Amino acid sequence: MDMIKNIFRISIKNFNIYTVLSILFILGGIIHYIYWGSRYGEWADIGIYSITIVLVISGIIGTLLSLMEKEEAD
Repeated sequence: MDMIKNIFRISIKNFNIYTVLSILFILGGIIHYIYWGSRYGEWADIGIYSITIVLVISGIIGTLLSLMEKEEAD
């Protein structure tokens, strides 16, 4: 368990423009899915799933990567 803590050290003090961009990707994917579903009445479409998944997953990964603490080499 201690090894996992060392690998995934996330700190909010690393909040930067990349974190904001990643959060916008997450919000953009969710908003796009809701807009498309309400506009066209089609909630189970593979095309909208693929766009939403790409935006949301890249937003989650980007947020995690931008908030990770950098290891300093001695």
